[in-house]
Amino acid sequence: MFPLSARVLAARGCHLSLYPSCNAATVRSCRASYHYSSSSGRTTQDDVLRIGKFVLGSLLAMGTSFYVYREHRLLPARLEAGATTTHATSSSVFGELLSAHLQRNGPEELSSVSGAEGTTDVFESSSSLMPTYGSPEDVRKAIEELRDALPDKNRVQTSPESLQVHGSSDHSYHPSCPHSVVVMAHSTDDVVKVVNISRKYRVPITAYGGATSIEGHFTGVSYEQSSFITWVMLMFMAVSFLQVAYALTLSAMNSILEINEADGDLRCQPGAKWEDINNTLKDRGIPLFFPLDPGPGATIGGMIGTGCSGTNAVRYGTAKAEWFLNITVVLPSGKVIKTRRRARKSSAGFDTTKLFIGAEGTLGIITEATLRLAPRVPTKVAMAQFPDVEKAVSAVQQILNTPYGPNIQCVELLDDHMMAAINTAGVVDTPYPVRDTLFFKIQGSPESIRDTSNVVQEIVQSHGSTRFEFAATEEEAGEMWENRKYAFFSTLATHPGSKVWTTDVCVPVSRLPQLVYETKEDLAKAGLKSTIVGHVGDGNFHALILFKDEEELRNVGAAVHRLVHRAIQMDGTCTGEHGVGVGKTEYLVEELGEDTVELMKTVKNAIDPLNLFNPGKLYPENNKDQTHK
Repeated sequence: MFPLSARVLAARGCHLSLYPSCNAATVRSCRASYHYSSSSGRTTQDDVLRIGKFVLGSLLAMGTSFYVYREHRLLPARLEAGATTTHATSSSVFGELLSAHLQRNGPEELSSVSGAEGTTDVFESSSSLMPTYGSPEDVRKAIEELRDALPDKNRVQTSPESLQVHGSSDHSYHPSCPHSVVVMAHSTDDVVKVVNISRKYRVPITAYGGATSIEGHFTGVSYEQSSFITWVMLMFMAVSFLQVAYALTLSAMNSILEINEADGDLRCQPGAKWEDINNTLKDRGIPLFFPLDPGPGATIGGMIGTGCSGTNAVRYGTAKAEWFLNITVVLPSGKVIKTRRRARKSSAGFDTTKLFIGAEGTLGIITEATLRLAPRVPTKVAMAQFPDVEKAVSAVQQILNTPYGPNIQCVELLDDHMMAAINTAGVVDTPYPVRDTLFFKIQGSPESIRDTSNVVQEIVQSHGSTRFEFAATEEEAGEMWENRKYAFFSTLATHPGSKVWTTDVCVPVSRLPQLVYETKEDLAKAGLKSTIVGHVGDGNFHALILFKDEEELRNVGAAVHRLVHRAIQMDGTCTGEHGVGVGKTEYLVEELGEDTVELMKTVKNAIDPLNLFNPGKLYPENNKDQTHK
């Protein structure tokens, strides 16, 4: 009697096309436009029966949700009046489930769902992050108050299109859900207003920047995630259709506020993009740049949240390497803090800046950041090709361990499939030979570049390199590096009609050849098309795996699980730079251990006891269940 899921339809040989970011459990909540047809192309008796079941299931869902919502609002008063026996221990499924929940947790948890003025003690322990959020009426009131607080046009958006865009990504295949409202912030004061309204009505917030993350970092929150009462409702419905969160968009806060050339730093807002910062410095004739370079379009706020890095990490390190001197943060309490002063170093207490780097917006909302800049150094780009990936990666290890290693600014691996994709996509004037390839960016004085180049050429040839050459001009060097940056789109262009699941892992550099070899072998055995690119100087690589249908998507998901497990077994990490989001929470206990994850939750509960900031991300809900097997 329940609406058919996408998996059931697929299993019956039907064709189902869904908005790519919506999973089966959130099809209607995502307002997906989908087409369903039988294989025969005509309406059959089975089709009529399926439609009838769909309608009956929907009617039952509506009736059940009304009943449960009414109980949700009235139950706290009944508990106080001592009248819970009749309602909580009835013979209905709802009564049995509610009775069991009361025996485990007592009535206090249920009484805390009564609305914005209820108790704030919503966590039994740091190991649980089960939220208790406001009702649909609270969400409505919050939206009204947001409109009063930010009255300008388009500052508060509730159109289905805007909610969908800000709650999902075309390039992420993790569960997603639209938000209830999208709010445009222009200043720290705006963020404070939004946070205070969020806390008043218990409506979660997800900060939204460049939308380049691919692990589900900015998806919304549904009532499926919000409380036990609504969980019971969803058992009857088999789908979540109520959203209880809003996206706080920081893209308009994109200004560079101050440049201190003499001190080698600048202050900017979180919506500023790293490319725009470097272009501004270059246009003003300032010989400095910000070396963190993740994907195109990434913003400073998101880069801090995910603990990003990029191609320059082999020389300059990651977001956790002192490139953010301080940040201004709005806490869930509405307080505004600045983590430290502008000095290059400080021993005054522990480093609260790093508390927020990699926290994925779950501890605070960043509204300003002071960035440390590096001098622009002359560079030259070179390319070396190899008979296989293992030889290429082994050459990199040897190069970085020479005295000339510090002159290597970047060293990127593109496997033979990726080189073929670049050629097929038509982004180069002269096609490259289709072989496993390393791109080097060598920096320093002309003498340093010359000496380093001689050493690099000697080492790659000893590892079987069949071709080593420099970019002839600056334009050619820029084109070569741009091809690496747009690997994702080249991969898509090579296989029209396909989609790409992108994932990353990182291992100690000495284990990278084995990991790459085993991964390529695994993907080939699974019959999956893929390309591989990597920051091999760090032991970090990205697998871009293609699929066309639901069955291939399941196979890709299984391959990603095997890849992550393989990396962790090599003393590596489930993510080198993409972050955890919702896509990799299940691996944290295996990688970090239960006690470390418990410590992370303790910090989260201390700062955000109502779990209002980006809930459902980063922290596994149940440590023991999240260890990947």
